[in-house]
Amino acid sequence: MKTAAELAAEQAAYWNGPGGEGWLAAYQRIQRAIGEIGELGLRAAAARAGEHVIDIGCGTGDTTAALARAVGLTGHVLGVDISETLIATARAHRLDNATFVVGDAATHPFQAGHYDLVFSRFGVMFFADPVAAFRNIRRALKPRGRLVFVAWRTPQENPWGTTPVRAAQPFLPPQQRPGPEDPGQFSFGDRGRVERILGEAGFSALGFEPIDRQIWMGDSVAEVVAGAGRFGPLARAFAGAEPAAIERAKQAIAEVLTPHEGPDGVRLPGACWLVQANAS
Repeated sequence: MKTAAELAAEQAAYWNGPGGEGWLAAYQRIQRAIGEIGELGLRAAAARAGEHVIDIGCGTGDTTAALARAVGLTGHVLGVDISETLIATARAHRLDNATFVVGDAATHPFQAGHYDLVFSRFGVMFFADPVAAFRNIRRALKPRGRLVFVAWRTPQENPWGTTPVRAAQPFLPPQQRPGPEDPGQFSFGDRGRVERILGEAGFSALGFEPIDRQIWMGDSVAEVVAGAGRFGPLARAFAGAEPAAIERAKQAIAEVLTPHEGPDGVRLPGACWLVQANAS
């Protein structure tokens, strides 16, 4: 079993390498796919004028910019991401009331008791030691501060993410599956686990709202297949596969996605949690 330090190092290496590069390459597609869900999270967060906010896993800074507009020039937003690649792009927003830093929110030395709100759009599922990470986040909040984040539910509830992978797997080198306590895209799918993590970290008044949407994956099956190996779990698998195996995998992905192609593109079901909690 890998230690928390080893898992954290893996995440840092990935997001400062192929993960960050892949996210930028697929940026427009990702925004179209999850933009509406992010808006629901921001609406629930309800950042107010004059508030101080942390945006965890801020990526290219779009959610940070939205939060900065909400808090106004009397407030401030700190965008934190482990990827220098993504933070460099985020800084191009040039926001007067926001700062971007490269760092791991699990250990970053936030100013204690300073923040009114911590927000994250799909950025909290990758902590190597989630209890320690959320304790660090909670220390940054004021006593009446609040936490709001969006995270994917279980793999079974997210065919948009699992269907292409399952179709391609028979043709590709085997990949190590994350354990139930390992960081990963769907690691916050189990509500009971998330409740335990937040409870042990000291948060209270936990609220879970399920969000179910059809996730747009591309304008056509051909477009989805063309980008299949650029980002995410298939990128890792494709990197170690022979060209002929990759071609067979892509054919299998095309076959399984074809029934889901419609006038507005390829869409499959997606499911996430909108989680809210109080610092005390």
